Amino acid sequence: MSNIRIIAPEEMERQRGYGEKVRAYYAARRGGGEYGAPLACVRTYGCQQNVSDSEHIKGMLAEMGFGFTEEPEQADLILFNTCAVREHAQDRVFGNVGALKNIKRRRPGVLIGLCGCMVQQEHVAEKLKKSYPFVGLVFGTHVLHRFPELLYEALTDGRVFERPAVDGVIAEDIPIHRDGKFKAFLPIMYGCNNFCTYCVVPYVRGRERSRDPDRIVEEARQLVREGYREITLLGQNVNSYGKGADHGVDFPELLRRINAIEGDFLIRFMTSHPKDATPRLFDTIAACEKVARHFHLPFQSGSNRVLKAMNRGYTREQYLDLIAYARRVIPGISFTSDVIVGFPGEMREDFEQTLSLIREVGFTSLFTFIFSPRDGTPAAKMDDPVPAEEKSAWFREMTAAQEEIAAAQSAAMVGQTRRALIETAENGYLEARLPENIVVRVEGDPALVGRRAEVEITGARSWILLGKIAEVL
Repeated sequence: MSNIRIIAPEEMERQRGYGEKVRAYYAARRGGGEYGAPLACVRTYGCQQNVSDSEHIKGMLAEMGFGFTEEPEQADLILFNTCAVREHAQDRVFGNVGALKNIKRRRPGVLIGLCGCMVQQEHVAEKLKKSYPFVGLVFGTHVLHRFPELLYEALTDGRVFERPAVDGVIAEDIPIHRDGKFKAFLPIMYGCNNFCTYCVVPYVRGRERSRDPDRIVEEARQLVREGYREITLLGQNVNSYGKGADHGVDFPELLRRINAIEGDFLIRFMTSHPKDATPRLFDTIAACEKVARHFHLPFQSGSNRVLKAMNRGYTREQYLDLIAYARRVIPGISFTSDVIVGFPGEMREDFEQTLSLIREVGFTSLFTFIFSPRDGTPAAKMDDPVPAEEKSAWFREMTAAQEEIAAAQSAAMVGQTRRALIETAENGYLEARLPENIVVRVEGDPALVGRRAEVEITGARSWILLGKIAEVL
């Protein structure tokens, strides 16, 4: 993995120096009576990796003396961390950024910034430069660790656009301000080498690079010490963790090492690629009592012809063999997945193969998407003769089939008593999540959020279970 560049501790110390300069900048403005302590509004779009990046951004901001607000009108810094995976997400960002123009007009001192995957694309950066002059800070995915420096430059020198094409960066020891108190994201790798023909991720996140396993295990150990009950390992393709590295630790071995940490916690991971999911990985999950019996394994299409056009690297038959093996060695395992409808060239018979795979596997839930062309990917140039109306009809047919499957699965769970983690309290109800990633709605004290409980399942809907707390653990 010779392309990897580990950011030296000296560079991170230099960034802390810039953070002190930012702190002094706002202190000087306070001294003039214009501002109180600076507030930042950080909005995140997209995947869990973006959420984790935003937590690191907020960690750096906290070190620079910022507080946080959800209201852009109150903020001194408004920063959108963006997603490029689907056109709809990109359009939402442009619409929401455009709405900030009036805030900038009323309060010229506010700094508006964008970062993340979307701005790593050249055409997006050019649009921001030409059409959004009130955006003063833009930086890409490979310079997250330089945020204090870039923020200081934007505050003192004017507009900053920093989106280098060079990737291969791993930066450790970035401060973090976690959003949750009992669930935590833990990145184990960055980037992707798969180059699926529809996906922009390798172009905006760079090539695969894995963090040092000792660093990961120590961070997990610290999370357990701090009382976190659930740790989700993150990567664009966690199954390929460690490939090409000289430390000799692959993903199954990493799971074993984290599982060996003493404490009451659950391990989850996102996202997996079927071509790198092996029997050894499923054997490891079966042997590790702290790894959740849930596997998110995107299949995208049930048609071999479409899978080949997507450059997915596996067949329908290989995918189904993986599912069958996993269910043999891990009884009760649940599966969720991603699926794209209407890929260029997909015909009705291809779609019907996707439907049949969904019915054969029996997924707990699906994340479903109508194909969204992304600039710079091969699929964006492919012939796409099927009308949008027909794709939408397929989409509705697929979601109806999945709702029927989920309803039957939920009904079969009524009467069981299961351990769950209580995650949220809203509108008089608590929502608890089973290790299989299924949500149960119960009545209870909001103070129980973050606790585990034995939950008796009393009713079912297609998308959620109903229950009552039998015992708080």
